[in-house]
Amino acid sequence: MSVMPAVSGVSGVPGATGVPGVSGASAGLPGASGVSGAPGASGVSGDAGTSGASGVSGASGDAGEAGDMPAPLAARARLFPALVAVYRAQLSRARVARIPLLFVATFQSIGIMILMRGVVDGGSEARSVVAGSSVLVVAFVALNLLAQYFGQLRASGGLDHYATLPVPPSAVVLGAAAAYASFTVPGTAVTAVMGSVLFQLPMTNLWILLAVIPLSGAALAGLGAALGLLAPRQELATLCGQLGMSAALLLGVLPAARMPQVVSYARDLLPSTYGVEALARSFDGQPDWWVVCADLGVCAGVAVVSLAAATWAYRRAAVR
Repeated sequence: MSVMPAVSGVSGVPGATGVPGVSGASAGLPGASGVSGAPGASGVSGDAGTSGASGVSGASGDAGEAGDMPAPLAARARLFPALVAVYRAQLSRARVARIPLLFVATFQSIGIMILMRGVVDGGSEARSVVAGSSVLVVAFVALNLLAQYFGQLRASGGLDHYATLPVPPSAVVLGAAAAYASFTVPGTAVTAVMGSVLFQLPMTNLWILLAVIPLSGAALAGLGAALGLLAPRQELATLCGQLGMSAALLLGVLPAARMPQVVSYARDLLPSTYGVEALARSFDGQPDWWVVCADLGVCAGVAVVSLAAATWAYRRAAVR
């Protein structure tokens, strides 16, 4: 390119003007112009650059859109596996923290039976005392302690932890209720055996405890969980749990025949009453199993309603 201005300067000499190649070079050869700025070359380079730039920008745009999209969440756990996981966790926790309270509940029920031994001689009243004292262990743990636990969990913000887990709310309530209800099995069995020995009652049908404990426990645990979750303050949850246990004590242990009529109506509203009746009937020489099954059926119905109410209360408390 540096030679071209010199040659064009020579074209002004008369002897050099007739050189067509020089004048053509000074004017600009078509081939040179095609190389430097030929439409084909420039088109190729432009198209390539444009298409390359557009391809890069399109890729970056797609990458940006992919980055803005939220990551897919994990699928929610199924009810039964989640329930088992919550049950095992709650049972391990209760085994460590609630064993002293289980001894208190058991000794309390045995002490009540010893106290009533001086008042009640035998017969239907003795069966009511033993059955009510045995179910009282379930009420102490499943109703009282579970109400306190959920009240403390709500007050301390522990419900936020369960809300972040991919588990259904019903699994949390059912798992905790099942753990607390099954935790009462040793104390209830010991109380029933001690009462049978103390009042000289037959122990042939004590296998009915395998149905009384889970059904009464589920009904009372659902009620306790609902009270703990609906109470606006932890102190009120504790108070409701204590009042519920006191009602189970007074309306379950005392013989129904000695209660006023108004109090007997309140006794019929207590979920543990039907577990007490089923266990008391099993001490008869020839129990009426149809009536026993009817009492257990009422326990099962109340358990379904109370656990559903506790699940609703959990959803209500978790979103606040």
